[in-house]
Amino acid sequence: MKEVLKQNKIEHSINEGDGAFYGPKFDFHLKDCLGRTFQCGTIQLDFAQPENFDLVYTDKNGQKIRPIMIHRTIYGSLERFIGLLIEHFAGAFPVWLSPVQVKLIPITDKQNSYAQDIKTKLEKADIRVEVDDKSETMQNKIRLAQGEKIPYMLVLGGREVEANKVAVRLRDGQDLGAIDLSKFIDIIKTQITDKSLDLIK
Repeated sequence: MKEVLKQNKIEHSINEGDGAFYGPKFDFHLKDCLGRTFQCGTIQLDFAQPENFDLVYTDKNGQKIRPIMIHRTIYGSLERFIGLLIEHFAGAFPVWLSPVQVKLIPITDKQNSYAQDIKTKLEKADIRVEVDDKSETMQNKIRLAQGEKIPYMLVLGGREVEANKVAVRLRDGQDLGAIDLSKFIDIIKTQITDKSLDLIK
């Protein structure tokens, strides 16, 4: 196991006497935004369970051999992993991971039907979208969406309806202006298929 780490140039430390009863293991520690590390994934060599269950296999020479079991957990405790992920991004997930990827913001009630039409088209493109049709000002709706860390806000006013476009804003406050919906879908689909953990700029 030490040779595997050395050959792959993986930075590591040896925790002698860690007390894993089944055998040696790799522990993977993730660092949170405060610099603290938490054990998550593990790859474990298990000498105990094959013995407990009297597991054997027959090798090419007809010999009965006791196997060494390898078991692994990719994330470790799922709750711990998700907690670290939320803390790392402070809720501002990459687009592909965001529970809501787009918030539609009609400026007045007159744009609500247009917003519903846009919502239907985005859903058909497998984009997670919500409409904020509450009787609030546009500024309040934008502020709420930014507080919810939603990656994209599409502001829909009279000009957007007339031009059949959407005005795109990012959660960091950038205003990308009015574009065709099809162009916006192309932009967001690229980010959805990129499963990296980079934040959008």
